[in-house]
Parts: sequence; C-alpha cells; structure tokens
Amino acid sequence: MYDVNKGYELAKAFYAQYGVDVDEAIARCDRTPISLHCWQGDDVGGFEKKEGALTGGIQATGNYPGKAATADELRADIDFAARFIPGAKKVNLHANYQEADHPVDRNEIEPEHFAKWADWAVARGYGLDFNPTFFSHPLSENGTLSAADDRVRAFWIEHDKRCRKIGTYFAQRTGQPCVINHWIPDGSKEMPVDTLAPRLRLKDSYDQIFAEDAPGVVDAVESKVFGIGLESYTVGSNEFYVMYAMHQPKVLVTLDTGHYHPTEMVSAKLSAILAYKDSLLLHVSRPVRWDSDHVVALDDETRAIMEELVRMNVLERVHIATDYFDASINRIAAWVIGLRNTRRAMLEALLQPVDQMKALERAGDNTARLAFVQEFKEQPAALVWDYYCAKQQAGVGLDWLAQVKQYERDVLARR
Repeated sequence: MYDVNKGYELAKAFYAQYGVDVDEAIARCDRTPISLHCWQGDDVGGFEKKEGALTGGIQATGNYPGKAATADELRADIDFAARFIPGAKKVNLHANYQEADHPVDRNEIEPEHFAKWADWAVARGYGLDFNPTFFSHPLSENGTLSAADDRVRAFWIEHDKRCRKIGTYFAQRTGQPCVINHWIPDGSKEMPVDTLAPRLRLKDSYDQIFAEDAPGVVDAVESKVFGIGLESYTVGSNEFYVMYAMHQPKVLVTLDTGHYHPTEMVSAKLSAILAYKDSLLLHVSRPVRWDSDHVVALDDETRAIMEELVRMNVLERVHIATDYFDASINRIAAWVIGLRNTRRAMLEALLQPVDQMKALERAGDNTARLAFVQEFKEQPAALVWDYYCAKQQAGVGLDWLAQVKQYERDVLARR
C-alpha cells in the first residue's frame, strides 16, 4: 500500500489551486447521512411468521449462501458491513421486519414489535427510516390503498397509519427524523377502462393517512413507471405523486433511479422538484434496462446525482437512501460496494470547484466551463477518498474484501 498521507497532501495541494477546501469537503461528506437498506441482507424476506414468495413485482435473483434468517443475524451482518462504510449512517427498515413472538398482521403492528431494532440503532448512534410493506400479503393481490374493496383498502390504510406511529417511536428513540417512504404495487397488466377511480381512491387513502399528526416523521411518496404484473397501468405514477406532493405541502416526492423509463435520468429531475419543494427523498439504485435493483456503481448517473445536489447546495436538505438487492453475490459485499460508491460519488462532487464553474457559466464562457467540468472528472479524488477511508478505519482500496471473505467462511457459510 502506498503512503496514503503523502497522496492526500499532493491532492490537497492540487485542489487548493482552485480554491477547494479538501478538509471541509471530507467533513461535509462524512456528516451527510446515507440510509442503508436492511433488505439487501435477506432478499426482502422479512421476519413475519408466514410462508410464500415475494409479490408486488419484487424479485431477488440469485441464491448466494449466507442469507440472514433472523433479525439478530441481519443486525450482525449490518454491523460487519458498517465497518467498511465510512460516514454517517441511518438504517432503513420495512414493516415486514417486525419481531414478535406470535403472528401479528400488518394492521396490528406496534412500536414494541420494533423495539429491538430501536435499541440496536440507539446503541450505535444510527437513525432509523421506515417503509410500510404493501406486498407479499394475501390482501395485496388486487390493490392496496387503491383497492376497490373497501375492506381491503381499510386494512392497508390502518397499516400505513400504524407505520407512521412506529416512525414517531423511532424518531423519539434515536433523536433523528424518521423518513417514511410510501410505495404501493397497485396497477394493472392491461390498461383499465376507468383509470381515474383507482387514483381517486388512492388520493382519499393518503388524505386519511396524512390527516393524523406523526411527530418526527418525514413522509415521502414513491412512483414507478411499471412493474411485473402492472406493465400497462400504475396507479401511483410519477405525475400522480408529483401532483399529490403539491396538494400536501408536507409530503415529499421520492425519486428512485430505477423507477423511470431507461432514457430518463433522476439527476435531471432534481432541480425541477427542488424548485417547488424544500426537500425530497432519493433512492440510489442501478437499473439495468428496467428496475432491476443492481448494486450501486460509481457510474455516470450516480456521479451526476451527487454533482447536482452539491451544485444546488442542497446536500443537507435531501434525504439519501440506497435501495437495491442482489442475491447473486456476497450480500455484505453488496452493501459495502454500493454504499461506498454512493459516498465516494458524493465526495468527488464536493471536490469540484463549483463556484468557479458557476462564475464561468455566468460570464458566458461555455468553452472554459466544459473544460473545467471534464477536467475534474479524473483529478486526484481517489487519493482523497483513500485518505478519508483510512481516517475512518474503513479500509483503503480493497482492504475490506479479504475481511468480508473471512466473515463468509466463519459465519455465513455455517448458516
């Protein structure tokens, strides 16, 4: 391994030429939380006392050994992965990760069923985010919050209301806001004749849910262009949710990088939303031709998203979470790779001379602007990243990989 400190000093001198304070960039990157999604560790299965496959168009491909089978195993795996993920962290839970000593249906869940998660998070200084689980349930087959059956719709409204109460509990326990993302798999394989009625029912459901106060909770609604089984019509479309968030000023829009047409980029949508809303929820994923939820890569779109957040100076205002699940590789490595790439893209964006770039743009010097933008794609950000990881004892380069492989041999392979 090379001298990380020497590399850092060289990089620091380079960036100083352009007025970039590298120490401040590292500090800002480090204190910006990223919410780690728990469901990577067990393929979205959760711990309800039930049998059956995933529904709602959700698929985890692969069968790599070592999947967490209990909440204790999942928390242990997150603990191990967190050693190699620098920066402030939250943990994102779904409602089906409840822990109860007897079967508890989703319209009956209580904060006590998540007390072990709260104890664990408080001990580590983590915030907790939350998601109602509207899939993989007998009453989710024909719609949830937009269901035509009033009994079914009432069930799911109650589920969501209880999730918001659990969110308040998490906020009280951790001392950090609990961001709750609301996503439903409602839609149709073929285009329905009446497209309006389901959306009016969905609007009414959310109006009932959000009418109740939930201190400490930040609500966000998430669209999707299509899903398996709802290829032709999605009730909660992008247009529906953008309009709903304008109807409900306290409700944010969730932008998931895999929930749009492949030619649409979330990075291009951020400023449009933030021109009207103070904040938003960002789900960082990697779609391959559709919402495939591949492990986040250090690719153009991940970098572009972070560049937009930094250039708009909204990094501290938005809520950033990862959302992917890959069962074809070591699940802990999937966490580490995806979260490190997300954080690294953030640091790279913070190392750009944004003020100079904006000054060139205002002056109409588009030639110099393009030169600067391209030049800073490959400047010595890697040296700063290595120093940051070393400072956080999170492993430099691929140092973490051997330890993850050892954990696989010692722990995962014995499950």
